[in-house]
Amino acid sequence: MEPSADLSIITLVTQASLVVKIVLAILVIFSLASWTVIFQKWFQLGRASREAKAFDRKFWGGADLNKLYESASERQSSIGAQEGIFFSGMTEFLRGLSSHKSAQPGSFGLIDGVSRAMRARYQREMDILEAGLSLLATVGSVSPYIGLFGTVWGIMDAFTGLGNLESASLAVVAPGIAEALVATAIGLFAAIPAVIGYNRFAYRIDRLSNQYESFMQEFQNILSRQG
Repeated sequence: MEPSADLSIITLVTQASLVVKIVLAILVIFSLASWTVIFQKWFQLGRASREAKAFDRKFWGGADLNKLYESASERQSSIGAQEGIFFSGMTEFLRGLSSHKSAQPGSFGLIDGVSRAMRARYQREMDILEAGLSLLATVGSVSPYIGLFGTVWGIMDAFTGLGNLESASLAVVAPGIAEALVATAIGLFAAIPAVIGYNRFAYRIDRLSNQYESFMQEFQNILSRQG
């Protein structure tokens, strides 16, 4: 009776061909990179949501705009995205009033400048929030194909080796096929969390984007009514 082959994952990986090992190494790197981004975005978006809610409570709680501006000015390096948008808009508003003494607070030119300043700050904040999503999208879409390539190569290598044997059995070809299939499994292991993370974070970023845009419009209306 022939001894059964060792088909543990570690043994399959160590005995795999060079090409399959390279494929597995690439997939492991992709997986580590995607998990790093997933944890970073999880904490980053959670903090952005909490900061936006906290600023909303202060802004709509009847706080004086000048006091909010002074508070934001004192800690510019640590303010959240929505408070940063407010700070940029208020800075442009005050600058416009001081540089054009005859300008009315609600004049079109002044509000248009405020809108551009807030829009520029909004775009910078969105770029920060969206950083890393392209990596998750790439890992989620490419990893299965890289794993499939490793599997196809491994199976080809296994069947090519059979040509050198006078007789073949399932026990002989099974380890080679199992080694190849590990590449597909690792590819899916790397891709699935990346796809889930991308979809989840894209949804949360879209909600934050809508919240920021609504705030910008409402803040412009408040400044327009100053005239």
